[in-house]
Amino acid sequence: MMDKQYFKEALPQEDFCDLRYQDFSHTTIKGDKKEIDQVSIVKKSGGNVRVLSGGGFGSFAFTDPKDVNLAFQEAKTASDLNPGKETFQRIPVNKDHVRISPKEDPRNLEISEKKGLLEKYRELILEHDEIADLESQYYEQFTDTLILNNLGTEVQQEELICGMTFRITAKRGDLTQLTRLSFGGNEDFSELLDKEQEVLEKVKQTLSLLDAEPIKGGNYDVILDSDVGGLFIHEAFGHLSEADNLIGNKTLGETMSLGTDFAMENFNVIDDPTRPGHPGSYVYDHEGTKAQRVSLIKRGKLDGRLHSLESADFMEEEPTGHARAKNFGFTPIVRMGNIYIDQGESSLKDMIASIDDGLYLFGSAGGQTSGETFTFAVQGGYRIENGEITHMVRDLALTGHLFTTLKNIEMVGREVTFSKAGGCGKGGQILIQSGKGSAPIKIKNMGIGGQ
Repeated sequence: MMDKQYFKEALPQEDFCDLRYQDFSHTTIKGDKKEIDQVSIVKKSGGNVRVLSGGGFGSFAFTDPKDVNLAFQEAKTASDLNPGKETFQRIPVNKDHVRISPKEDPRNLEISEKKGLLEKYRELILEHDEIADLESQYYEQFTDTLILNNLGTEVQQEELICGMTFRITAKRGDLTQLTRLSFGGNEDFSELLDKEQEVLEKVKQTLSLLDAEPIKGGNYDVILDSDVGGLFIHEAFGHLSEADNLIGNKTLGETMSLGTDFAMENFNVIDDPTRPGHPGSYVYDHEGTKAQRVSLIKRGKLDGRLHSLESADFMEEEPTGHARAKNFGFTPIVRMGNIYIDQGESSLKDMIASIDDGLYLFGSAGGQTSGETFTFAVQGGYRIENGEITHMVRDLALTGHLFTTLKNIEMVGREVTFSKAGGCGKGGQILIQSGKGSAPIKIKNMGIGGQ
């Protein structure tokens, strides 16, 4: 029941409080090498309320709208356990209704049509004998969210994202190679159409990795393509820019002091949920704060960070509209929108020409971070010798220390490309609406794991 007036009347007035009610639906179609055999459609509705009457928010989730008053009572009880502030100084008030209007709305299509398109791409991939395994998925998520608070915020927002992902495994003897391919990542189903050429090119690349030379581990000058660069800046740096990760961590807080010199002057990092058409695009966050473009690194220096209402108040800065939750069962936490390394001044040709003995790395394949260190796998790469790309190499992982690596970035390309697949985990919440991108970047003396 999306009854705004009913929920408005339930808002207590004595403490700051807010309410988020959501109609949620999620569709997945999955298959393996044998067949597409899984179709799941999940629909649910519910709410989450928060009360600030102690030192922090108390929250409570509910599914029956009749329980909203009880939810506020329980949230206040939880908040009262934390003595301290009972209000925030910076709470913007917004009133808006955001509706989506995709070129082609997937909600108007039959499941059979979505399954048929996934099947067509799947069959193209499996025409090749050395493709040993394949995971295919179509996903679609729609939310209609109402956000209210007792200061006057009334925001209702529709959000829709759909896309396809493929994990392609090639095998020859005991050797296997894995690549990934994604389409879509926004509200428009038409962006999933006519991708046959991209599918065939990825299959060709995957099979070519079976003939590639294994890389010898060591330090190399490298160029990261936009996919690998996006993974690097999201995982290694982006989470440190989420201000709630700094609260209570004195050492990290000092490291992430605004104005600190992190990289060369021609290096800029931005998080921008307001850019349309990407996995992390939205208008309002789940506190009803309007999303903002935030400059994180400007001309090599730390320039900003991402905030919720709570983290902004704690650090005496302005909210940036980056508090979001997986669904109504969770309370909002600070999350990246679309984080990316902005364009520089170098052509890819000049970047390659500047390397005598190095690597060009393509395709992210996941990884992990631990504090300021990281390890990322990549799908593959090419040797660069005497300023020219020569042969393909495989079995690559890059490792390093974040701040050393930032200092070692020497060139930034001219064209920013965003990943078509979102996804980010934090605080037990896997958020598919999280985007990343980059211009190609050249890094000197990068640690590469191999044989």
